[in-house]
Amino acid sequence: MFGAGGPVRSGVLRLPVRQICPALLNRKSPPSGHNCPALLSAGPPVLFCHTLSAQIPSGIGVLSATRTPPGLRPVWSVRTTPGVRSFSGGDAGGADFYRDLSDSALVHQVEHYLVTMQQVSGLPWWLNIAVSTLVARTFVTLPLAVYQMVILSRVEALQQEISELAKRLRYEVSVRAKQINWTEKECRLQFKKNLRRIVSELYVRDNCHPFKASVLVWVQVPLWISLSLGLRRLSLEQSALQSELAAGGALWFLDLTVPDSTWILPVCVALTNLLIIEMFSLKTANPSRFQRIMTNFFRALAVLMIPIGARVPSALVLYWFSSSLVGLGHNLLLLSPAVTRVLRLKTPRSDTPYRDLLSAFKNKYFK
Repeated sequence: MFGAGGPVRSGVLRLPVRQICPALLNRKSPPSGHNCPALLSAGPPVLFCHTLSAQIPSGIGVLSATRTPPGLRPVWSVRTTPGVRSFSGGDAGGADFYRDLSDSALVHQVEHYLVTMQQVSGLPWWLNIAVSTLVARTFVTLPLAVYQMVILSRVEALQQEISELAKRLRYEVSVRAKQINWTEKECRLQFKKNLRRIVSELYVRDNCHPFKASVLVWVQVPLWISLSLGLRRLSLEQSALQSELAAGGALWFLDLTVPDSTWILPVCVALTNLLIIEMFSLKTANPSRFQRIMTNFFRALAVLMIPIGARVPSALVLYWFSSSLVGLGHNLLLLSPAVTRVLRLKTPRSDTPYRDLLSAFKNKYFK
């Protein structure tokens, strides 16, 4: 059987057939008497891979250094600043989990990364946090975001071929159902089973299984948590560096070891994340019910970050804000027609993506 994009490994329907319908061999349109009522009533299959992308601030990659470089101060847990809440829960199990997580190798490597960046560059700590975030996101998460974009483009390009093969499969199952008197349930079962096999073979052929697009999240979330815990340890529990972070702020957040009493930084984090979420929702023409639920969930999560950000050290919230700004910039960069041409994406893209995005925003909120 041949699909719209080329031959599939074998016939669409894999069953032992004693007699094959001549119309199928000659690739003619199925006659009216060969249709299975169960399949005709089922409607077209839903095959699109819905991916809800929401920006999650990321951390940094795993560094090779595991020992303290010469000339750098070692990092260890000493004390906690009064007035700032701990991330750990009140129960012993939660406290043990948090202690083990904050003492993990990745968190220590993140601390060394931040300290090394500050000592090499000589920047004040507020600027060092922003620059370190930019470097980490550019060299770790941006390549993964590009990879995700390529995978999703291949999956989207397969939908036409899958649709054509699904029509042919429906016809073959109808023919077979007439020969051996399948019930409606058996028709539906054979159709779904063979369709899953066909889609899996196409994903293997084009090397674009949708799960590969999730690698960004599997890297982004652990690194974001590790960098957040590393900054917390540096700002609350390290006696030597705590004084540097206390004097390393700027503008209204002069002390990075205490929460932002003005709530400006937490509000900026929430607004930036909401802007990213809205940008992705505007790019989805006809969102599914699941996509709408997840979009509202991430909106609520972005708003929830305001009271959370008001109770943690300003160093953490500054990192979250910097990460969200960098993520917004990367997302806008990936919309560029020049980038899509370099990546040679299989699906057509707009030549005026920014104008289209602005127009969609105006139509949604100001029409």
